[in-house]
Amino acid sequence: MSVRFGAPRFDTFVAIDWSGAKGKKHKGIAIAEARRGTGAPRLVRPGHMWSRTEVLDWLLEQAAAEPTLFGFDFSFAPPLIERGAYLPGEPDVPTDARSLWAYVDAHAADEDLGAASFLETVHRRHFYFGSADGVKADFVHFRQCDAALNAQGGRKTASAYDAIGAAQVAKASFAGMRLLHHLGRTVAVWPIDLLPREGSAVVEIYTRIYLRRAGMDGRKLRTSVDLDRALVGLGSDPARLDYDPNDHQTDALVTAAGMRALAEDPVLGPAAFAPAALTRQIARTEGWTFGVL
Repeated sequence: MSVRFGAPRFDTFVAIDWSGAKGKKHKGIAIAEARRGTGAPRLVRPGHMWSRTEVLDWLLEQAAAEPTLFGFDFSFAPPLIERGAYLPGEPDVPTDARSLWAYVDAHAADEDLGAASFLETVHRRHFYFGSADGVKADFVHFRQCDAALNAQGGRKTASAYDAIGAAQVAKASFAGMRLLHHLGRTVAVWPIDLLPREGSAVVEIYTRIYLRRAGMDGRKLRTSVDLDRALVGLGSDPARLDYDPNDHQTDALVTAAGMRALAEDPVLGPAAFAPAALTRQIARTEGWTFGVL
């Protein structure tokens, strides 16, 4: 049985390209915002090297200022439905997303909301760091929304248990869970929380969804020309940057425009907040990616 939510109207749509890297400042973080309408999205503090704590503080400020839909590109929880546990064989690990966020935060001593130690030391055996760990396929498990995306041709290949290589998402996801824990109940996190009829909310995003909606092939964009092609494909004015942005910046800019286009679509907007396959059990344990219909 699907869960139905009422979708509020947001004034601003924010996409945050996230990082799970060690340290206090992260070149992999970029934030872009698109205001209601068709205006080109813009980078927030372009050139600034963000810390994760700064992102948290900025988000809380922005959420209080106006109704904003925030998107983060990390998995809000690992898969649970497939195996009945996030970390099978670990009796003290919770079985719902909010409790897991608190557990990760309590067991990760890393600076700036990092979580590398959680993967590398606390629960090392559950994460793949290379061939010495065995067969990679034994570690690769996916959530229900990932399976739904792949059924639509979305090509979601990264698993929350894969912790090696440039495409890995494990460190970013578990660091993100710490941020979500520190948000508390101040801002709703959909679909773990029911979507409020007014105010701000946080959702999980996946840039490839919006690149495909823009008519692109899904590969990273690294030129202002390709960026503008994608933005126009999403019904946005072009950014017309006088420089070639990096892929973190283009991911954030395209996704902000894509979130806006989807949320403001009179048919697809409500559907995005009420995907047919989303049950309350999935919502509270694994979450869902905004844009997987």
